[in-house]
Amino acid sequence: MKNKRRNNGSVFLLTIFLILMLSALVIGMLQIDTEEIQIMRNQIFAVEAMATAEAGLNDAFYEIRNDPNWSAGFSNKSFNNGTYTVTVEGANPDPNIISTATSSHGYQARVKAEITIGSTSPYIIIVDRLRINE
Repeated sequence: MKNKRRNNGSVFLLTIFLILMLSALVIGMLQIDTEEIQIMRNQIFAVEAMATAEAGLNDAFYEIRNDPNWSAGFSNKSFNNGTYTVTVEGANPDPNIISTATSSHGYQARVKAEITIGSTSPYIIIVDRLRINE
Protein backbone atom coordinates (compact mmCIF):
# COMPACT_ATOMS: atom_id res chain seq x y z
CA MET A 1 0.00 0.00 0.00
CA LYS A 2 0.95 3.43 -0.74
CA ASN A 3 1.05 5.80 2.18
CA LYS A 4 -0.07 9.26 1.10
CA ARG A 5 1.30 12.20 2.92
CA ARG A 6 -0.52 15.48 2.79
CA ASN A 7 1.36 18.74 2.94
CA ASN A 8 -1.00 21.47 3.93
CA GLY A 9 1.54 24.26 3.42
CA SER A 10 2.77 24.31 7.01
CA VAL A 11 6.41 24.40 5.93
CA PHE A 12 5.64 27.31 3.62
CA LEU A 13 3.89 29.26 6.40
CA LEU A 14 6.71 28.56 8.83
CA THR A 15 9.27 29.80 6.28
CA ILE A 16 7.29 33.01 5.64
CA PHE A 17 6.95 33.61 9.39
CA LEU A 18 10.69 33.12 9.90
CA ILE A 19 11.53 35.53 7.06
CA LEU A 20 9.20 38.16 8.52
CA MET A 21 10.76 37.84 11.98
CA LEU A 22 14.30 38.15 10.61
CA SER A 23 13.27 41.15 8.47
CA ALA A 24 11.79 42.90 11.51
CA LEU A 25 15.00 42.24 13.46
CA VAL A 26 17.21 43.64 10.69
CA ILE A 27 15.02 46.74 10.23
CA GLY A 28 15.10 47.38 13.98
CA MET A 29 18.88 47.11 14.09
CA LEU A 30 19.24 49.49 11.12
CA GLN A 31 16.96 52.01 12.85
CA ILE A 32 19.09 51.87 16.01
CA ASP A 33 22.29 52.31 13.98
CA THR A 34 20.82 55.29 12.13
CA GLU A 35 19.84 56.97 15.41
CA GLU A 36 23.30 56.38 16.88
CA ILE A 37 24.95 57.93 13.82
CA GLN A 38 22.71 61.01 14.14
CA ILE A 39 23.53 61.32 17.85
CA MET A 40 27.24 61.10 17.00
CA ARG A 41 26.88 63.83 14.35
CA ASN A 42 25.05 66.08 16.79
CA GLN A 43 27.83 65.62 19.33
CA ILE A 44 30.51 66.44 16.74
CA PHE A 45 28.70 69.60 15.64
CA ALA A 46 28.16 70.72 19.25
CA VAL A 47 31.85 70.20 20.03
CA GLU A 48 32.75 72.14 16.89
CA ALA A 49 30.63 75.08 18.14
CA MET A 50 32.27 74.88 21.58
CA ALA A 51 35.75 74.91 20.04
CA THR A 52 34.82 77.99 18.03
CA ALA A 53 33.53 79.75 21.18
CA GLU A 54 36.77 78.89 22.99
CA ALA A 55 38.73 80.29 20.04
CA GLY A 56 36.85 83.56 20.47
CA LEU A 57 37.75 83.59 24.15
CA ASN A 58 41.42 82.97 23.36
CA ASP A 59 41.36 85.71 20.74
CA ALA A 60 40.03 88.13 23.36
CA PHE A 61 42.73 87.02 25.83
CA TYR A 62 45.36 87.79 23.20
CA GLU A 63 44.00 91.31 22.77
CA ILE A 64 43.82 91.87 26.54
CA ARG A 65 47.40 90.69 27.03
CA ASN A 66 48.50 93.36 24.56
CA ASP A 67 46.17 96.08 25.89
CA PRO A 68 44.48 95.55 29.27
CA ASN A 69 41.93 98.27 28.45
CA TRP A 70 40.74 96.47 25.30
CA SER A 71 36.96 96.18 25.26
CA ALA A 72 36.05 96.42 21.58
CA GLY A 73 35.05 92.78 21.23
CA PHE A 74 34.48 90.99 17.94
CA SER A 75 31.37 90.64 15.84
CA ASN A 76 30.81 87.55 13.68
CA LYS A 77 34.50 86.83 13.22
CA SER A 78 35.09 83.79 11.01
CA PHE A 79 36.74 80.70 12.42
CA ASN A 80 36.59 77.02 11.46
CA ASN A 81 33.78 77.60 8.92
CA GLY A 82 31.71 79.18 11.71
CA THR A 83 31.67 82.53 13.47
CA TYR A 84 32.07 83.90 16.96
CA THR A 85 31.06 87.12 18.65
CA VAL A 86 32.93 88.35 21.74
CA THR A 87 31.66 90.99 24.14
CA VAL A 88 33.32 92.51 27.19
CA GLU A 89 31.25 93.37 30.27
CA GLY A 90 32.55 95.29 33.24
CA ALA A 91 35.80 97.16 33.65
CA ASN A 92 39.36 96.46 34.67
CA PRO A 93 40.69 94.69 36.56
CA ASP A 94 37.71 92.28 36.64
CA PRO A 95 35.89 92.21 33.28
CA ASN A 96 33.75 89.37 31.97
CA ILE A 97 34.48 88.04 28.50
CA ILE A 98 31.56 86.37 26.71
CA SER A 99 32.13 84.41 23.50
CA THR A 100 29.14 83.13 21.55
CA ALA A 101 29.77 80.90 18.55
CA THR A 102 27.76 79.39 15.74
CA SER A 103 29.19 76.39 13.92
CA SER A 104 28.96 75.81 10.19
CA HIS A 105 25.97 73.51 10.82
CA GLY A 106 24.06 76.05 12.93
CA TYR A 107 24.91 74.71 16.39
CA GLN A 108 25.59 77.33 19.06
CA ALA A 109 27.80 77.47 22.14
CA ARG A 110 28.51 80.17 24.73
CA VAL A 111 31.50 80.58 27.03
CA LYS A 112 31.70 83.24 29.72
CA ALA A 113 34.96 83.89 31.57
CA GLU A 114 35.10 86.04 34.67
CA ILE A 115 38.72 87.18 34.71
CA THR A 116 41.19 89.28 36.63
CA ILE A 117 43.89 91.13 34.71
CA GLY A 118 47.33 91.59 36.26
CA SER A 119 48.66 95.10 36.78
CA THR A 120 52.05 94.84 35.06
CA SER A 121 53.20 93.91 31.61
CA PRO A 122 53.06 91.20 30.43
CA TYR A 123 49.44 91.30 31.59
CA ILE A 124 48.58 88.01 33.20
CA ILE A 125 44.99 86.87 32.89
CA ILE A 126 43.51 84.80 35.68
CA VAL A 127 40.25 83.02 34.92
CA ASP A 128 38.29 83.19 38.16
CA ARG A 129 35.22 81.43 36.84
CA LEU A 130 34.40 79.79 33.53
CA ARG A 131 30.75 79.22 32.58
CA ILE A 132 29.84 77.05 29.63
CA ASN A 133 26.46 77.22 27.88
CA GLU A 134 24.70 79.03 30.70
